[in-house]
Amino acid sequence: MNDSASLAAPPRRTRGSLLLVLAILGMASAVFVVRRPLMMAAPPCMAGRWHGCFDTFNGVVLMTLVALPLAALVVWALALRRRAAGVTSAWRMSVAEVGMVHGTVPFLWLTMMPGGGAGTVPARVSLVPLRDLMTMGPVGIGGNLLIFAALGFFAPMRFAALASVPRILALGAGCSVLVETAQYVLRLDRVSSVDDVLVNAAGAVLAALASRRWWRATAHAPSDRPRPAPAPAG
Repeated sequence: MNDSASLAAPPRRTRGSLLLVLAILGMASAVFVVRRPLMMAAPPCMAGRWHGCFDTFNGVVLMTLVALPLAALVVWALALRRRAAGVTSAWRMSVAEVGMVHGTVPFLWLTMMPGGGAGTVPARVSLVPLRDLMTMGPVGIGGNLLIFAALGFFAPMRFAALASVPRILALGAGCSVLVETAQYVLRLDRVSSVDDVLVNAAGAVLAALASRRWWRATAHAPSDRPRPAPAPAG
């Protein structure tokens, strides 16, 4: 038994290292592809100007990438604090918490950006399912799938109560309804569409399925409590 376990450990570590390398290469490739738009947004962002940075897609993406080291530092600090308190799965919980925030806030920011006619044009709403899907296009559909993808990926890993597909579907749909309602009330020159709710919820579910191997363990063994101290011998 010990021999077979020791033989199985190196391939598992090798697979994890390979996945990490692939993730780094994928991120580096994405940054290389969008390097020119990001460099165009860099001067106003570095100068702290709102216009040209925080009100543009390129600026929000740039600031999200710049904040990655800070997010990693927060994960490290939270994990060390939890490990010192004897909490099990300290790293997984810390990554899940920071990932939910860092992966969702930028997309919500982009979604709530006002259009050119914000405040002047009437609020628009579309309640007919599947009518707006054809007008979204691949980019629009992909963007809507990503809005709550980080929430769907990490939330069931952090909260055992959310570790099921129906609950993640309800979470994604509920959050999307709040966003669409805010767009309508604030008159941001955006169409509040039921198709946005459907696609956003579908993105959360697909992301949750991608992390299922981790949150299924969370559902069976919640790890938000410190490990009990061993009883003294004798």
